Amino acid sequence: MSVHLQSRIINLRRNLLALGALVEQRVTNVIEVIRDGDVDLARKVRQGDAEIDQMQLDLEGECMRLLALGSPMASDLRMILTAMRVSNELERIADMCKGISKRVIRLVESGNYRYPPALVQMAEAALNMMRDVLVAFSNEDIRLCLEVRRADSYVDDLNREVVAWAREWIAENVECSGVAIELLAVSQRVERLADIVTAIAEDTVFLVEGRLVRHGAE
Repeated sequence: MSVHLQSRIINLRRNLLALGALVEQRVTNVIEVIRDGDVDLARKVRQGDAEIDQMQLDLEGECMRLLALGSPMASDLRMILTAMRVSNELERIADMCKGISKRVIRLVESGNYRYPPALVQMAEAALNMMRDVLVAFSNEDIRLCLEVRRADSYVDDLNREVVAWAREWIAENVECSGVAIELLAVSQRVERLADIVTAIAEDTVFLVEGRLVRHGAE
């Protein structure tokens, strides 16, 4: 492989991690939005998509150019394919953050914002997964990738707690059904966010070892 192509792949990796850091900050902000009902911060998260979208498009474009012009082989080809997938997954996480913020704004402005502790615990667990997966990708740490996959089960358990809480609340306060449904939508998005982080962990395993571990395969 030419030195020029190798340099571009190094830059691709660096830019992907920069996108990851930006998305991680959005997830951090969303925890504050959920926990504190911070409408001002929620609006900032909701309006901050343009930079992430552009970075994702730039990364995807560079991947396409490298595939078309560089004739990459073996691990370099896996890096390019992984970067395409992961950049898209990071952009989807940012979209999840935006959707969560929109719903929290509506709930706070309605004067009916409340949530179970499990919802914040879910968001914090998802953030920890996000941080771990970026470290795992940067260090090509397969062990940490598998830990991220296992952590997803904890998030699923917390999501079930939120569902049980919402059902009980609705049974006691039928007039709060709409609010409870909005909270369930927030919980669903946090759970989906964790699923996407898990997919990034699986992409990292493919990057390092060239094997697929999706759909429960180890």
